[in-house]
Amino acid sequence: MDKEPFEDKEQMIESEERIHRTTLHQIQERGVRLEDIADLVYRLQAEFYPDLTLAECGYHVEKVLQKREVQNAVLTGIQLDRLAEQKRLRAPLQNLIFNDEPLYGVDEILATSILHIYGSIGMTNYGYIDRVKPGILCRLNNREDGEIHTFLDDLVGAIAAAAAARLSHSRKRARDYGRGSPQEDPTD
Repeated sequence: MDKEPFEDKEQMIESEERIHRTTLHQIQERGVRLEDIADLVYRLQAEFYPDLTLAECGYHVEKVLQKREVQNAVLTGIQLDRLAEQKRLRAPLQNLIFNDEPLYGVDEILATSILHIYGSIGMTNYGYIDRVKPGILCRLNNREDGEIHTFLDDLVGAIAAAAAARLSHSRKRARDYGRGSPQEDPTD
């Protein structure tokens, strides 16, 4: 009988829960709280929904962060930021990421992979929030903590934009079908 190259399936495939926990931990290690991202969602959507709460925004942030595509983008971006911080990348990539070179653009490309999950409204939200850089995005972009956040600032903005899009879709569905809480979303 042929043996598999890995005795333990866990060696080959990481569990969904472990990757989710690691993603949350790494975001928080970099100084970003989920409440900071919920605040961005609130800023994007409050004018459209006067009854909106930070708790509802946080719910949608958590749902976005449960998506594997989002976790993969976040883990990749944070790792590249850390390697640049430690000066462990080869030139010219080291300088491009370390200096957050304006024409580099790969950080935005990685972030936009998150936006496609919830449709074009996410892209519109992202464009706005990336330009204005409110809340936590201002701190990340200005490197006030001395860390490199070339990828993380765009990823956090994209998570907020996707959560805002998810919230809008959920609110519309609840209004159109007249059922349940706007937080309930059978598609997730």
